[in-house]
Amino acid sequence: MVTMADERAPAVPGFYLTERPGGFAVHMHSSAEHLRRVRHMTGTTLCEAGVAGETAEWAELVASELIGNAVARCGPFVPLVVEVAAGPAAVSVKVHDPDGEHLPRRSPVLLDDPEAESGRGLPLLDLLAPGWHTVLTPVGKQIRCRVPYRRGGGETRA
Repeated sequence: MVTMADERAPAVPGFYLTERPGGFAVHMHSSAEHLRRVRHMTGTTLCEAGVAGETAEWAELVASELIGNAVARCGPFVPLVVEVAAGPAAVSVKVHDPDGEHLPRRSPVLLDDPEAESGRGLPLLDLLAPGWHTVLTPVGKQIRCRVPYRRGGGETRA
């Protein structure tokens, strides 16, 4: 699975990794360093699981967007649970944050709007992970995404 020595190290403050077949779960406090580690682990883990490079990159973007949205809503160092796993037809990306009061809302900003400074994230999720949804939990909310692909072949967009 994850091969970097520092990813296999015992838990460090704010970052606890659990490896799973074809993926991982990490309990973390959001920070730039932790986001970099999650992005790197997403790409590496998915490629090792047989997911083509472009899909792994899309999954990295989806995870980054979900983490970024949680930080924007809850603030820095918010506790998150990030799960990434390669399935037979899609990569699953889930991010759980403690704010169940504020659900994601799409803005009218278009992806190709050159004047927009923000608001492109949820349309990006619609493009890369069609059918993403939010589930309320007893301790917040979890955003669930599936990035579709075909193993050993070309990429697919739903």
